[in-house]
Amino acid sequence: MSEEAPRHFVSITFLGAILLAFSAQAAFDADGVQLGGSEQDVKKRYPSAHCKPLEWGSKAADRRCDDAKIRFAGLEARITFYLRRNAVEAFDVRFSTRDTEKLAQVLKGRYGVPLSEEREAPAAGKSLPLHKILWEAKGARALLTSAPDKRRGSLLVTRGDFEQEIYRVR
Repeated sequence: MSEEAPRHFVSITFLGAILLAFSAQAAFDADGVQLGGSEQDVKKRYPSAHCKPLEWGSKAADRRCDDAKIRFAGLEARITFYLRRNAVEAFDVRFSTRDTEKLAQVLKGRYGVPLSEEREAPAAGKSLPLHKILWEAKGARALLTSAPDKRRGSLLVTRGDFEQEIYRVR
């Protein structure tokens, strides 16, 4: 057996790990509802979601679907989907800050290795640190934020220029 075989095996294994991480990042979803999915997909997965027209004019979305009691990644949460022309442009999951570490681990398994992760030491009198994790793939991004002075953290998943356009005054 040549010395090249082990290196070849290692490079194939490394390439496989990269492809696996990329494929995990390629599709940001809310327990099966993909960015680009329809309002029907939202209602199928979250039957108690209340969908209605957006209350303000925006190029980012024209409808929203809210559900106040869901299980997301096995945790209690709330979710809002933003749709434009019957396609999910973004979703925002709000969760208890005490569940940040559990959710981060689930999302790392689901979305892959994050582009960045920031964690600040807890402020005086606080038990939890500020925590931010960012994933990006194919024009979409997922940002998990959890602040120690807030009861709820957020996972905001968007595509395109949603964040710049959603609250822009028209």
